Amino acid sequence: MRFNGQPLSTGTAFVVSSDKGPLLITNRHNVTGRRQDNDKPLSKTGGIPNEIEIVHNVKGKLGNWFGVIEPILDANDNPLWKEHPVHGKNVDFVALPLTNTNNVELYSYDLNNTGPDVFIGPADSLSVVGFPFGIQAGGSLAVWATGFMASEPDIDFNGLPVFLIDCRSRQGQSGSAVIAHRSGGGVAMQDGSTAMFAGPVTKFLGIYSGRINAESDLGIVWKASAIKELVDSI
Repeated sequence: MRFNGQPLSTGTAFVVSSDKGPLLITNRHNVTGRRQDNDKPLSKTGGIPNEIEIVHNVKGKLGNWFGVIEPILDANDNPLWKEHPVHGKNVDFVALPLTNTNNVELYSYDLNNTGPDVFIGPADSLSVVGFPFGIQAGGSLAVWATGFMASEPDIDFNGLPVFLIDCRSRQGQSGSAVIAHRSGGGVAMQDGSTAMFAGPVTKFLGIYSGRINAESDLGIVWKASAIKELVDSI
């Protein structure tokens, strides 16, 4: 996140496909530059971002990346991102339409097909795929942090489309995709059956947006279903 080219902070985002074109999904506090709970600036400089630099994949050159600038405010400082149609600013994720995708190879999540219906319950393992402290795991590949489902995934936490995870996540992972990754073989499914897979399978579950407080490793994940509601409203 930047203000007129000056770096303010780093975070994580991912792309989803939509009828209106590719959308970047990230946390609302990343683009506002303010805390969700009290609206205070996140940067020690007090700066609020007006653009972001996205590390994109180079088209046709897997393993190569380059930075692309996208504005997040228009000329009148109005937000260019879209918020949830029902919960609005109370939801800590937004969708930003991508306007500069020349020479970009997109690897988008499909919210109409988030992956096999594998069973996910309390204490089952999850992955938070992002960039803690801006760290890259070789090239511009993300770091996979392991966590565990910490609440009933079908129940909304605090009346919002959220579930909790237990994960030692840190600054920079805000906006990470949260997925269930299974190596293959026999995998438990939601209907109680066991399905056999010849290779790895993943299921997209939502977007990570930070810990419930600074002293806890319990983190907040906004559900994939809520992200789909936002995307479908655009």
